Amino acid sequence: MTLYKAPWDRTLKVVSCATTVILLAVAAMPLPGLAWPVRVLALASLVGTLPFAVRGYEIRDGALLIRRLFWNTRIELAGLQSVQHDPTVLCRSLRTCGNGGLYSFTGWYWNRKIGSYHAYATDLRRAVVLTFARRRVVVTPDRPEDFVRALSVFCGC
Repeated sequence: MTLYKAPWDRTLKVVSCATTVILLAVAAMPLPGLAWPVRVLALASLVGTLPFAVRGYEIRDGALLIRRLFWNTRIELAGLQSVQHDPTVLCRSLRTCGNGGLYSFTGWYWNRKIGSYHAYATDLRRAVVLTFARRRVVVTPDRPEDFVRALSVFCGC
């Protein structure tokens, strides 16, 4: 079992703090008329997003576990073709479905460099790309070079 932290970069800290403050302010504002749906939506956005935050990564029993607030997302490493640290891979990506910076960058993204991929990221400069036959996964562990070395045994790279 090998553990890696998921440190937050400055962008994630700023977006998360600003968005949290704005949503809490909206929830607390005295709004006339249909105020309760707006408040509920603001609080639901916070409560609904927080559990999906990425807390870290763990390599165990032939799988990569994405550590969340209350559970782990499991990615089997069988079929891993390559793994590489690429600090620019997340640049100019389009989010097709997911979270773009409230406690993490998670979900499905696309860019010209690698095509479609699933991101579990917190620090864009630490990006590591895991390539499988039919999909790509991007994670951002605190020690990307060590992470690549640890996973390279699964793909023989």
